[in-house]
Amino acid sequence: MTAPHGFSVSRYAPERGTLARLTARDSVVRRLDWPMLLSALALSGVGSLLVWSATRGRTELNNGDPYYFLFRHLLNTGIGLALMVGTIWLGHRTLRGAVPILYTVSIVLILAVLTPLGATINGAHAWIVVGGGFSLQPSEFVKITIILVMAVLLAAKVDAGDQIHPDHRTVAKALTLAALPMGIVMLMPDLGSVMVMAVIVLGVLLASGASNRWVLGLIGAGVLGAVLVTTLGMLDEYQINRFAAFANPDLDPAGVGYNTNQARIAIGSGGLLGAGLFKGSQTTGQFVPEQQTDFVFTVAGEELGFVGAGLILVLLGVILWRACRIARETTELYGTIVAAGIIAWFAFQSFENIGMTLGIMPVAGLPLPFVSYGGSSMFAVWVAIGLLQSIRVQRPMTA
Repeated sequence: MTAPHGFSVSRYAPERGTLARLTARDSVVRRLDWPMLLSALALSGVGSLLVWSATRGRTELNNGDPYYFLFRHLLNTGIGLALMVGTIWLGHRTLRGAVPILYTVSIVLILAVLTPLGATINGAHAWIVVGGGFSLQPSEFVKITIILVMAVLLAAKVDAGDQIHPDHRTVAKALTLAALPMGIVMLMPDLGSVMVMAVIVLGVLLASGASNRWVLGLIGAGVLGAVLVTTLGMLDEYQINRFAAFANPDLDPAGVGYNTNQARIAIGSGGLLGAGLFKGSQTTGQFVPEQQTDFVFTVAGEELGFVGAGLILVLLGVILWRACRIARETTELYGTIVAAGIIAWFAFQSFENIGMTLGIMPVAGLPLPFVSYGGSSMFAVWVAIGLLQSIRVQRPMTA
């Protein structure tokens, strides 16, 4: 009997070894994927410098403290690292049993955004302000929840050796559970996050070995959904304007097209080596809006040039490459699906963020993983790294 992608069913058999049974602490350290971990750390480190450069002169944002965003970005990174360590310690298999709880909590949180507890930031009613200047964007954690809940359902019978691929009923259940939080997030509206979630669902289905009819059907449903959302007026005016500016870059350059025009000017002025950190005229002149979050890549393009911006792409590429290796080498379909969902998430969100600064993608309000300022995003991507590392740590040791 052959499992998806040519693997035997025994490849997906549950393993008895767990993180708790590893004989020594250094066994965990030795089995971590260090190229991935160091690349993620490097991205967060570069991001702290870019965020600092973009905000040190923004007195209306930093309350007169040029180090305000730098310290908070470093703090967010530290908390993210702690969450990664906690995820590795718990293990992705332990979290497998907690998925119903995590799913319920995620639904409650995104529903809370639609109540008076929710807050609107940059046009999206997608936040919960928790006090002390901190805010939470639940949709970032929903990305993880969708990956886990779909992986649990799609892999259950395959990992048990009862099936060689998920049946149609199981796929339908998984898609239904994914559609519920996506629908709620769409009501905020947070179109950018919904786009990422849709790509995650597609990546999960492809990795699960589900019938190609489901994949093609999902793509068709996505196209139909985009048409309905547009024709039924479910998008806010600012979102429609963003797509209009993408389709016609010369449309209202002082209005809806201002962000992308200024972003291209900043990146284009960087040349090969850039103007130097803290020396970019577009950045110091504060011409690019939301430069510490959605448009942080423009700081790299202007101040670090093609070489510095290229380095960011290389580091992101290393993370995706190592994640692909983990997905391929894991001994269970559950781990393969989790890794594939994270790969789809990181790849699409990075492409969309960088693409919108270059004018090849519409502005969707998505942060650049590990680089952009933002606590919720930073916490979520480091939890994802923890899941990937857990999958690698808990695989059987090869000779």
